Amino acid sequence: MPLTFTWDTLEPARKPTFYFIGVTTGRSSIRTVFPLWAEHLGLGDVEMVGIDLALHAPAEHYRAVVEFLKKDELSLGALVTTHKLDLYAAARDLFDEIDPLADLMDEVSCLSKRDGRFRAHAKDPITAGHALDALLPPGHFAATGADVVVFGAGGSAIAIDWYLSRPARGADRPRRILVTNRSAARLETLRQVHDASGTDTVLETRLCPQPADNDAVLLTAPAGSLVINATGLGKDAPGSPLTFGGVFPQDGLVWELNYRGDLVFLDQARAQEHSRSLAITDGWVYFIHGWTQVIAEVFDVEIAPSGPSFDALVAIAESTR
Repeated sequence: MPLTFTWDTLEPARKPTFYFIGVTTGRSSIRTVFPLWAEHLGLGDVEMVGIDLALHAPAEHYRAVVEFLKKDELSLGALVTTHKLDLYAAARDLFDEIDPLADLMDEVSCLSKRDGRFRAHAKDPITAGHALDALLPPGHFAATGADVVVFGAGGSAIAIDWYLSRPARGADRPRRILVTNRSAARLETLRQVHDASGTDTVLETRLCPQPADNDAVLLTAPAGSLVINATGLGKDAPGSPLTFGGVFPQDGLVWELNYRGDLVFLDQARAQEHSRSLAITDGWVYFIHGWTQVIAEVFDVEIAPSGPSFDALVAIAESTR
């Protein structure tokens, strides 16, 4: 079986198979990590296969992939990246079960089967939360009154907004969450999810078609703010949401959600690391949480998000990096 398919070349699985739906799946570290994790977790003789789709592919392409996974007996499920919103919009009627977060956020990041039912899950709110907890100092927003600035309004941005704006966080919420995007439709979707979640955290959205527009937004963020590249630029497409003239907030936290590719945004932050006293994190921890949460769901195994068993999986992944 090929290691990577497109929507129109899918073949029936010959053994239990777990899929990765993305744009350039062949370049992901999961290709090396998953077999090692599968052996460690005792998942048996399973295979990982990628499915590459163009950014914002036609609805019929997403439906073809989802219908194949639903009907193919040995296809166990999938992790969805990049296409979370588009795939869900195109194929939501094909799922037998939709979890509450997927329903709220109008996105799907995990496809699984259980007792003959084909299920859609939004795991990003959980995985983003674990990654944010790892990079944020305890009580950061309560202590600093800082903002969160997110470039990109896709599924990851929706999840980050939901997690950080929850009333359960009490005073440790951003002063405001400011999200920019190149298209208005994505911003409207994020606004609808934010309003439906019942939070009173301030959300501001800005249409920013050019990197210079994002530079201007960044200047409004106070010291200590968290700045996130959630655009996919650097991995799924070349470039950065900022120009090299963009200035990060003093004592800021910078999170590049990608861990591979030509990460221009990461380079821009590192160029200011000392002069602006920045704490910079790439997407590696997010990658690990994202995959382990989906693997746990698809294979119906328990994977703790911290502790010795999780540390063992991290060590296995690190050995391949």
